[in-house]
Amino acid sequence: MEGVHTKERQLEQELAGRIEQRVPGTEVLAVELLGPERFCVYIDHPKGVDHALCERVTRELDDYRRNYTVDVSSPGIERPLRKPAHFGRFVGRTVKLRTAGEIQGRKRFRGEVIAADEQAVRVGAEGDDAVLIPYEQIVRGNLIDEGSK
Repeated sequence: MEGVHTKERQLEQELAGRIEQRVPGTEVLAVELLGPERFCVYIDHPKGVDHALCERVTRELDDYRRNYTVDVSSPGIERPLRKPAHFGRFVGRTVKLRTAGEIQGRKRFRGEVIAADEQAVRVGAEGDDAVLIPYEQIVRGNLIDEGSK
């Protein structure tokens, strides 16, 4: 699994610079490998994400489409969270996280974002004391739709 997450981070860095420069206002939230030859790019835009924007971003990735099936998606209700700014924006909201290594004996966390700085996020995890989770340990992070608790 470690190789998968390293590849996702590498793709995210490559694609974010390209997409955010060529499609102004678009933010790459996350890249997730869906298989050895398929990945999904989650994007957001201040004016929203529609089919036309997804199509435009997909065209910007034509050279990747020779080796991968590329999906481009809006963040959806379980918005991906990976960067400090993402977590900072959702202090007080419920998230679920998966980490690369164990933190306090666990790799999966669900709880309220209590605080977020440039190094780590503090999550009040399911009745436990708050847990400090460094961003470099997070392999998956998603906002939880408050209606599906």
